[in-house]
Amino acid sequence: MTRPRSTPAKGKGKTGVRRPAAPAPAAPRRGPSSSDLIGVVVLLLTASLAACAGGGWGGRRPAPTGTEAPSGELTLRFLDVGQGDAVLVRSPEGKTLLVDGGRSSERMRTLMDQYAVTKVDLMVASHADADHIAGLVPAAQAKPTVFVNNGLAGTTQTWERLVTALEKAGTTFQKANAQVFTLGSMKVRIFGPPRGMNDDQNNNSVGVRVEFGKFTALLTGDSEREETTAWLAQGRPEARGPVQIYKSIHHGARNGDHAAWLAAVRPENVVISVGENSYGHPTPEVLDLYRQNGIRVYRTDEQGTVTVTAQGDGTYHVTTDH
Repeated sequence: MTRPRSTPAKGKGKTGVRRPAAPAPAAPRRGPSSSDLIGVVVLLLTASLAACAGGGWGGRRPAPTGTEAPSGELTLRFLDVGQGDAVLVRSPEGKTLLVDGGRSSERMRTLMDQYAVTKVDLMVASHADADHIAGLVPAAQAKPTVFVNNGLAGTTQTWERLVTALEKAGTTFQKANAQVFTLGSMKVRIFGPPRGMNDDQNNNSVGVRVEFGKFTALLTGDSEREETTAWLAQGRPEARGPVQIYKSIHHGARNGDHAAWLAAVRPENVVISVGENSYGHPTPEVLDLYRQNGIRVYRTDEQGTVTVTAQGDGTYHVTTDH
C-alpha cells in the first residue's frame, strides 16, 4: 500500500460317557497334497505382509492422519513495557513476529538485546497510539520484512519517525485486510477493523491471531466494545475460541472486554499488559469479568514479562519474571 503517514452358541450336551469308535487306519501319504502346499504359501505371504505393514514383528505403523502437530516449540512473550503493549513471538524455526512496541524506545532496545532479536519477519502496529508504536522505532533496526497497520496514519512525530525508520529498513507496508502470514510452522492471521469505525484509533485496532498446530493466541490491541461487537456481527472466524492465550483489550479498561466478546473468544488465560497509570487500569469491573468466566489472569505490572512456551499439540507452559 502507499506508505501511511501523520482452522458358537453352546448346545446342551447329553449325560453319560460314550467310548468313541476306533478310527480306521489312515492311508499312507507319499507327500504333501496340493492343498497343503497352497496353505503354506498363504501363511508365508501373510507373515511377509504383516512384517512389511508393521515395520517388524508385532509392530503396527499408524496410518497417516494429515494433521500431525508441528515439532518444536513456539515462544510468545508479553513484554514488560509499562503502560503499553508489546508482544514478541518466535517460531521453532526462528521466525519472528512483533506486535506493538510500548511507549519507551530505550526499554524496547534493552528487550531486543535481551532476547537477541536481530531480525523481525513481521511487524504489526495494532494502531498508532504512542504506547503501542514508540518502541517500534528502534525495533525497525531489525529490518522488518513486512509492516501491517490499520491504514490510519498517526498524527504524531513518533509516527513520522516510525515510518521513516521502516522506509530506511526497506520494509513493505500493508494495510490489515485478512492476510495470512506463514512464518515457519506458525501462522499469523490478520483481521482488519470493521467498516464504520470512523477515525478513532482504538476502534480501528488490528486483530492478530497466532496459530501453532492446536495452540492459539489472540491479540486485539485497544479495541473497544463498538469494534468487537461489529466483529461478532460479522462472524469473524479469527475471533472464535477457544484460545489458550488472550491479551486483555486496552490494558483492562472498562470499555474493552465484555461478556459477549469473551463468550465467543473463550480464553483459558488472559494477560494484561499494563503499567503505572492514572486511568485505573485494569479496572475492578474487568477483573471481576475474568474471574466470573474462570479465566486465569497474568499482569505485567505485577509479574513482569509473561512468557508462554507452546507445543503443536496444544499444550503450553506459562512463566513470569516474578
